[in-house]
Amino acid sequence: MNFRRLFLSFALVAVSLPSLVVAATPEAGKFKKLANPIATNSEAIEVIEFFWYGCPHCSEFEPSLAEWEKNKGKTIQFKRVPVAFREDFVIHQKLYYAIEALGKVPELHGKVFKAIHSEGNRLATVESITAFIEKNGIDKKTFLDTFNSFGVASKSSQASQIAKAYQLDGVPTLAIDGQFLTSASMAGTHAATLTVADQLIDSQRQLKKSKKR
Repeated sequence: MNFRRLFLSFALVAVSLPSLVVAATPEAGKFKKLANPIATNSEAIEVIEFFWYGCPHCSEFEPSLAEWEKNKGKTIQFKRVPVAFREDFVIHQKLYYAIEALGKVPELHGKVFKAIHSEGNRLATVESITAFIEKNGIDKKTFLDTFNSFGVASKSSQASQIAKAYQLDGVPTLAIDGQFLTSASMAGTHAATLTVADQLIDSQRQLKKSKKR
């Protein structure tokens, strides 16, 4: 047996393992661990995007986030939570939950961002929102009944409570499994945010598997 060759093989493994661990673990400072984790109701890893339609960074993030979410498929439970840091943000919370209730998020979510950030339509009033909605083929009365419904008002209120529980200080922010927060302000870029999210998801998935053994 060539002991020198065997020793070198073990040495190479010892050198490569730490690099693998580092590659799979998000760097400190690129995410925040919640002091008070939030319980989730899903066996899958829950990922929440906190956003505001009026936020230009959220608009920039949306295309890559949508593609990322599509590729993740059923491996995570993904949901969006619109925030209202101020009272005038509430109208956009209600807009999101109205189009969600109508099953129009896939069709209209990106268009709302485009209207605000590319077309100069701030969608800051009910009148401008209903005009936008009608332009996109949705009946005005159907939309307004939904927009002004108790269900949409309740979801908007719940969204504000969720954002408060996560102690958000900006958007867009991703929350991973009620345990971690990451964003471009922490990770450096939107692309890095998704890389960190992937690493945290993998970490949580391994933790859940180990607890089942």
